[in-house]
Amino acid sequence: MTYQMLFGFKDDKFNLKSSMQEVMMLAGAFNIADFIPYLGALDLQGLSRRMKDLSKIIDGFLEKIIDEHVRDAKTLQGQHRDFIDVMLSLMESNETHQEHLDRDNIKAIMLDMLAAGMDTSTTVIDWTIAELLRHPRCMKLVQEELENVVGLNRMVEEKDLPKLDYLKMVIKESMRLHPVAPLLIPRESIEDITINGYFIPKKSRVLINNWALGRDPNSWSSNAEEFYPERFISTNIDVHGRDYRFLPFGSDRRKCPGLQLGLTVIELVLAQLVHCFNLELPDGLAPNDVDMSEKFGLTLPRANHLAAIPTYRLFV
Repeated sequence: MTYQMLFGFKDDKFNLKSSMQEVMMLAGAFNIADFIPYLGALDLQGLSRRMKDLSKIIDGFLEKIIDEHVRDAKTLQGQHRDFIDVMLSLMESNETHQEHLDRDNIKAIMLDMLAAGMDTSTTVIDWTIAELLRHPRCMKLVQEELENVVGLNRMVEEKDLPKLDYLKMVIKESMRLHPVAPLLIPRESIEDITINGYFIPKKSRVLINNWALGRDPNSWSSNAEEFYPERFISTNIDVHGRDYRFLPFGSDRRKCPGLQLGLTVIELVLAQLVHCFNLELPDGLAPNDVDMSEKFGLTLPRANHLAAIPTYRLFV
């Protein structure tokens, strides 16, 4: 879906996926130079060298993709096939003034969108299905809601999503327990401040522990570690960062700009999977035995792949 929106093709013919996965792995790897800065120049772990090599590879892929779009632009006659076409039209437009784009701008934007869009949505979907398999009661309530809103004679469409209130609560509860970004993007304090007796000088790097916020018993009561979507009933807590107990997409000016797109993709894919299929655990595995181990990194995916057996449940 991401390739289709950005590049206009569905397959990974340039092997971007594996390259981006390695970028995310390197970006979240333990780096001794973060703790002993003067060792950074030595690059003892080879992280900088590997990142530079990857940068050249990805840059080459993006150059080829842009070249293809420039070549095909003549036949499109002003029609935009994908996001690169839109940016190329801005690059050539005389009306953009200070917003003029060049190839480096386009490649940087593409890299940001790939890094932010490829791993995040799939991680949320993976964790949510795992929680539904561990809690058959919640799975049943989601499927009943889908049957009432959509029926069993067609697939879920985007227009149905606003009516799926319980599904939205399930997704929020999953993101509370399993935030894609366990530590939000670093901030920097702009002035000296004292909070709860702790002095924080200006220009300090500030890391928000999103994982801990979502599991704080002072904010979520004694069952903070429990998967319980109903906790969001009759509350104003949403994903937009207005309540600092729940920040799956960050907050304020540093909030994720792809929030609405990402949430729509997550809701639609999850709704279709759960609506079209009954999912069962393999080999008589009990719900409580599902492995919920986390993998350390810049994002927080499952440590091991989730296995489930699907059986078709629609009448079409």
